[in-house]
Amino acid sequence: MASTYNTKMGDTFDSIAFSLLGDEVYTKELMEANPGYLDVVIFSGGVTLVIPDIERSGTTSSNTPPWRSAS
Repeated sequence: MASTYNTKMGDTFDSIAFSLLGDEVYTKELMEANPGYLDVVIFSGGVTLVIPDIERSGTTSSNTPPWRSAS
């Protein structure tokens, strides 16, 4: 089930994806879940965004740096 997030001043889609979903690669999914805000580059405080459920693989790529792998 998707959850919501209230932005803080200065938040961006990629910073929210990193802090809440664990990686900037989920920025596209975050943006797709919030089509009304696609024109926003830097959020003001108090905007409610939908945080999509992300299905993450339990495996890591051999190209993943050691500090990014889930050991």
